[in-house]
Amino acid sequence: MRILIKNGRIIDPANQLDKIGDICIADGRIVSILKGGDDFTAEEVIVADGKIVCPGLVDLSARLREPGQEFKATIASESMAAVSSGITSICCPPDTQPAIDTAAVAELIQQRAEATSKLRIFPLGALTHGLKGEHLAEMHALKRAGCVGVSNACMDIANTDVLRHAMEYAHSCDLTVHIQAEDHFLSRNGVAHEGVISTRLGLPPIPETAETIAVARALLLVEQIGGRTHFCRVSSARSIALISDAKKAGLPVTADVGICHLHLTDMDVDGYNTNCHLRPPLRDQRDREALCQGILSGSIDAICSDHQPHDEDAKASPFSETEAGASTIELLLPLTLDLVSKKKLSLTEALSSLTNKPAAILGIDAGTLSPGRAADIVIIDMEKHFSVDQSCLISAGKNTPFNGWELNGVVTNVFFSGQAVYQNND
Repeated sequence: MRILIKNGRIIDPANQLDKIGDICIADGRIVSILKGGDDFTAEEVIVADGKIVCPGLVDLSARLREPGQEFKATIASESMAAVSSGITSICCPPDTQPAIDTAAVAELIQQRAEATSKLRIFPLGALTHGLKGEHLAEMHALKRAGCVGVSNACMDIANTDVLRHAMEYAHSCDLTVHIQAEDHFLSRNGVAHEGVISTRLGLPPIPETAETIAVARALLLVEQIGGRTHFCRVSSARSIALISDAKKAGLPVTADVGICHLHLTDMDVDGYNTNCHLRPPLRDQRDREALCQGILSGSIDAICSDHQPHDEDAKASPFSETEAGASTIELLLPLTLDLVSKKKLSLTEALSSLTNKPAAILGIDAGTLSPGRAADIVIIDMEKHFSVDQSCLISAGKNTPFNGWELNGVVTNVFFSGQAVYQNND
């Protein structure tokens, strides 16, 4: 299929490009960019006047609930939700049921993604068998099966010696270790940020030090071992400072933040809003501002959805008894663009945090419009506005804390390897 996307505002942060022009697509790949459209014989022409044309988005963390929790969501349902927001590459954590600690599970996930023909799924393998923090997983086999990194997801590795050997093994396999830093001895059974709100509501608290101590421990091991390490879903100002110092010292570390933490604080938990029960917890205003500044300074490399769809019962109990997580995959782009409209980020910085930077963290061939690359392309109408209605979410999970929010930026077209996988003409 030969496609011409004509006269769009092409933004490709990987190539420092922001210009009006054309994109020519043939055989699933980008043939040329900016020029050549008039001499290109196309079977389909899409006029993108006044619209943004950018690479397909790369989401560093989305739970798809398959295998093991198909009653919450499936790869098919969440893939459709993802492409509606321009996401064409997804990294999924290893805390499926069973965990991604064998090649068979990793291959199953990728096969089911291929069956949807809408996007690519890149699994993270488990650091330890069953995510129990005791015995190392077979990382060489996981890498051969397509895993782009290893992680213990939200499960703690309490034994520092086990963590050290896991990081050494990953380094020998040339795999990035993804760490969601939390000291479970400090967080205990906490459900909300330790502060005024948790005290007033009587909710078990999670102190900031539960994260920062775990970050500091991991950074000391990185200093000793030298392997690539990515800090997932950083939530506190102090953690950002530690990671920033490590980067300045030349350590091979990167970090991301979940989209909820750039918009919400522990104040949003007030009223026991269970859709704001997240892990890590929403922290205070100072932390939220520090996270936005961290993106600007480069201390934080990427923004992810941290998508966690839940069934209705999972959020229907008293706050402390509900399951953590929010359904955010199809709101990742408009919520990030909202930061642009509020002048917290430039448009290029925002798109970079969703395209080339997460792709670089995963080491995948995505997130750019360079000629010769797969034609994963998104067209966005910035003039269109919409109101978030949780009942109308495409995701099987309706548990969003953003119900009723007014947002701008609507995806009108998505191409995956040159194939049209989403179109919105409303």
